[in-house]
Amino acid sequence: MKRHLSKTVDELQPSGIRRFFDLANGMEDVISLGVGEPDFVTSWSVREASILSLEKGYTSYTANAGLLELREEIANYMDRKFDLQYEANSNIIVTVGASQALDIAMRAIVNPGEEVLIIEPSFVAYGPLVELVGGIPKFVQTNGEEDFKLHASKIKEQLTDKTKAILICSPNNPTGSVLSKGELEEIAAIAKEHDLIVLADEIYAELTYDEEYCSIASLEGMKDRTIIISGFSKGFAMTGWRLGFLCAHEDLAGAMLKVHQYAMMCAPTMAQYGALEALKTGEEDVQTMKKSYRRRRNFFVKSLNEIGLSCHKPGGAFYAFPSVKATGLTSNEFAERLLLEQKVAVVPGYVFGESGEGYVRCSYAASLDSLQEALRRMERFMNQFTKVKEKQQV
Repeated sequence: MKRHLSKTVDELQPSGIRRFFDLANGMEDVISLGVGEPDFVTSWSVREASILSLEKGYTSYTANAGLLELREEIANYMDRKFDLQYEANSNIIVTVGASQALDIAMRAIVNPGEEVLIIEPSFVAYGPLVELVGGIPKFVQTNGEEDFKLHASKIKEQLTDKTKAILICSPNNPTGSVLSKGELEEIAAIAKEHDLIVLADEIYAELTYDEEYCSIASLEGMKDRTIIISGFSKGFAMTGWRLGFLCAHEDLAGAMLKVHQYAMMCAPTMAQYGALEALKTGEEDVQTMKKSYRRRRNFFVKSLNEIGLSCHKPGGAFYAFPSVKATGLTSNEFAERLLLEQKVAVVPGYVFGESGEGYVRCSYAASLDSLQEALRRMERFMNQFTKVKEKQQV
């Protein structure tokens, strides 16, 4: 039946992250540092609000763009957190996760043959989403030796007359790096000079640890040409609720709403009521989770460096991205052997693009006990490479 498949879909590569999840799920006593989701349960007040909505019989469709009350609260949130002013009726759409927001953004702005520049390492879905609409993903590489700092010159090298947009993710998945205000200003200058749209994946914006978060949309002249992609999965520990949102200029939002109407109708009603409660009362819980992640980050990254896995200190999200180059293994070989020999699951860096090769992604959104045991196992794994080096030096 393959002859009936879309050529684009047939040639699309499956997610490299999912492959390692499947391997780990088939084994016992595995400590997984591969899953990109909080280990906290959604706040009780949020769950209670969703349950109450069901008990009240709120089970019908909402407006395509989402509950007006929720969109108004999102507008308040964006103003309060990032000093960005959006209109609930014309600039905001509630989506089925940030993933759907990215999907409809691509479908609304990218024509076949147009190029989207993607800062790499990058989340595995970005390139395929561009390809699915007939666009061409072009990757702007960063360097692990420079802690994945972005150089504007690298963006300029990739520009052509077909370039339509730049896609950024800050804090970054998988590196945890946060784009500084200076780096964002350089991207903004390029976008304005070449009349480009910026797709800003800000799903981890709540989880920055060393500096106040800066949204590129808040920079001069950037609000109207930026599509902010965000949601409730990471900062509010609501991954399974599948609820996100986007903020954009009314022309862009109107185009995306048309796609959303035909593809999804609206996001789940009970999840929207939960999200409404999260925005109204969830700040204390978000800060509690954030403090816990910061403590785990400090411990985990320090320990990785001590056992021989060189790792920069990530400024946000809940990922460490240590180098495995000292072992002489590829990222895939390292991840496979670590899983099979020590039963610790990490994600090989190559799945995040060429810039990710030689690294692995480890999520520290796990209990401290799990992180400590994972590090013991990883140290045992690393000892064999230390012994080999010692023999070679004798």
